[in-house]
Amino acid sequence: MGKIKITGDGHPLLDGKVQISGAKNAVLPAITASLLTSEKIRLENIPLVKDVYTILTLMKGLGAEYTLDKNSLSIQVKRILSQEASYELVQAMRASILVLGPLLARKGKAIVALPGGCAIGSRPIDLHIQGLEKLGASIQLEHGYIRAEASKLQGTEIEFERKTVGGTENLLMAACLAKGETVLKNCSLEPEISNLCEFLVKMGAQIEGIGEETIRVKGSDPLHGATHEIIPDRIEAGTFLVAGALTYGNLTLTHIQPQHLLTIIEKLKYSGVKIEKLNNRSLRVQGAPKIKSQDITTSPYPGFPTDMQAQFTVLMTQAEGTSIITETIFNRRFSHINELLRLGANIEVSGDKAIVKGKTLLSGAETRATDLRASASLVLAGLIAQGETIINDVEHLDRGYEKLEAKLKTLGAQIERVST
Repeated sequence: MGKIKITGDGHPLLDGKVQISGAKNAVLPAITASLLTSEKIRLENIPLVKDVYTILTLMKGLGAEYTLDKNSLSIQVKRILSQEASYELVQAMRASILVLGPLLARKGKAIVALPGGCAIGSRPIDLHIQGLEKLGASIQLEHGYIRAEASKLQGTEIEFERKTVGGTENLLMAACLAKGETVLKNCSLEPEISNLCEFLVKMGAQIEGIGEETIRVKGSDPLHGATHEIIPDRIEAGTFLVAGALTYGNLTLTHIQPQHLLTIIEKLKYSGVKIEKLNNRSLRVQGAPKIKSQDITTSPYPGFPTDMQAQFTVLMTQAEGTSIITETIFNRRFSHINELLRLGANIEVSGDKAIVKGKTLLSGAETRATDLRASASLVLAGLIAQGETIINDVEHLDRGYEKLEAKLKTLGAQIERVST
């Protein structure tokens, strides 16, 4: 399983250039979209993270053949060999639910395990199910599985009651093979959804309103093969921006899309961090001698991302004054705070708010990662803590960060992975 050990002197200085990997949250729906055609798909800029291997294992069970060469993936589903996604794989990664829409659309039947609980809070899939029913699917929930059937999905109008990234993606893919036009309203606006839409268009889908809250899809059965590049991971980029800010570093981030980071950049600049856009694919971040405290509230894109909340919590422990961080997306996303308290942070939790008092000196300790972004926050805290920090259960980190410790090591961090 492994651990990460960080040795800090309390005043590290990260310096250098780091290349950001492809977006985990963009590649997973793109891989499941290969179910919509019998032809070969090629995806570039694949992040080599645990979640990618998990979804590929699931896809292989459904009939996919694939070759992963460095950061390029060729995948083809000539025939659907199984319509079932087992609980063993779905509970390992909730994004596995994204096979539901395309599998049902192409094969007319899908049996997908209910994802179950989640470490960061309630993540219901009711909107996925309601949307597919409006498209004409017959759905039953029994014995922990979603059983969906439809001889042919029929285009219709669907308005989501609330923002749902996975629901938007699932319904988008299903609509591509539905008969007639589907109008999706109140869609999520995340760049990963736009990236999926652009990929589906390359496959032959007719989609209007990409990047907007209302998306129109005209069914285009069958779709065909295509080549597509996955966008850079804005959360990994944000994590490195915070790392530069925390360590008073001088980092250059390459292979990014700065327009996807506007809210994160705005918050960092407010705290005194210097960020310079070098070109359309790179940024430079320089830490400030003093970090200014501020209040932060998570919200759907283009608001402040919930996936950056834990990292900014660490940043605010080094700010002068008190900050209030409000989490509006997930109801159990403060698990990292107990671990930060072990390092000496001064944080109180009250309902959906974390009250962070700074500036506090952090000292190394043994910690445990509880989820993906919590693990990243512990790495950031370990960088600035005095002494040795051990992070256990780093399989959470591996789900979404490609060789994070190796990248930090090239920037000057004293960090290594040790076996257990």
